[in-house]
Amino acid sequence: MLELKANPNREAQGAVVESKLDKGRGAVATVLIQKGTLKIGDIFVAGSVYGKVRAIVNDHGKNIDEAGPGMPVEVLGGNGAPQAGDVFSIVGDEGRAREITDYRVRKQRSLAAAKAIKGRTTLEDLLLQKELGEITKLPVIIKADVHGSVEAIIGSFDKLSEDNPDIQVQVLHSGVGGITESDVTLARASKALIIGFNVRAQAQARDMAHRDSVDIRYYNVIYDVLDDAKAILNGMLAPTLREEYLGQAEIKQVFNISKVGKVAGCEVTIGMVKRGAKVRLLRDDVVIHEGTLKTLQRFKDEVAEVKEGTECGMAFENYEDIRAGDIIECYDVIEEARTVE
Repeated sequence: MLELKANPNREAQGAVVESKLDKGRGAVATVLIQKGTLKIGDIFVAGSVYGKVRAIVNDHGKNIDEAGPGMPVEVLGGNGAPQAGDVFSIVGDEGRAREITDYRVRKQRSLAAAKAIKGRTTLEDLLLQKELGEITKLPVIIKADVHGSVEAIIGSFDKLSEDNPDIQVQVLHSGVGGITESDVTLARASKALIIGFNVRAQAQARDMAHRDSVDIRYYNVIYDVLDDAKAILNGMLAPTLREEYLGQAEIKQVFNISKVGKVAGCEVTIGMVKRGAKVRLLRDDVVIHEGTLKTLQRFKDEVAEVKEGTECGMAFENYEDIRAGDIIECYDVIEEARTVE
């Protein structure tokens, strides 16, 4: 309808739509040819992968000798699985192809090294994190059947981190194919979770993971990956502390008791006071001490709580600067579990 045109009489160029590692066929790249004609025997480069076209398979699953503009085909013969979105180009010879891919690999490594240096935590970063609240990180290694699945999972994790600024799913490594011993070694060193999406661990990797207590989880639905990640992060998040006011008492008189120290004779004026709860000592509406009660007595008996309008005796843990007229405020600290959105 748009009357799009392309020259078929030139070297092929296209875009990698998807790629995977097939047990029987090796690396398989799904390519959409945009210009020129692709032929068996052509030397190609796609991202950091190169190879010689060994077979071309059309959308009906049949082997063909060449593919022209607008054709989606599977290309076999690469030395690895390229990334979805990589430009697929034909080059003159294998030496030139190797030179191009070596340069791209070096560039990727230098960028990764620069990113690692940038990600190192300095003393200033630690102080800032302490000020702002530490970010909870979940390190993961992702292995999937195709690059599209890897990208979708990483994209979902990025969205999860955007929606929850105090958590981060840290993807240490991702790739296409089964889970290998090197994946388990990396997971063990970094205490990471290994996610296998439509792939399984090799026998040696499975034994190593069992021996080293490395957690490998298998999935075939991306939503299940997200749900499990949220559940793990929920367990890692520090709870929110909420203060619940219980009541207050006024000190009427202070007694010096041997072997006990200073004991405040009090009257509960609001709510209740409870043994084991947190307390504040206020003098002229200014907080001068926060701590816990050493004793809470009614007459000579230790009691669990004293309600409004009742007299009692109270003593602070490791604090004795109390005076008649001071106010004792009693409160509980409630821990509430936090959840990932």
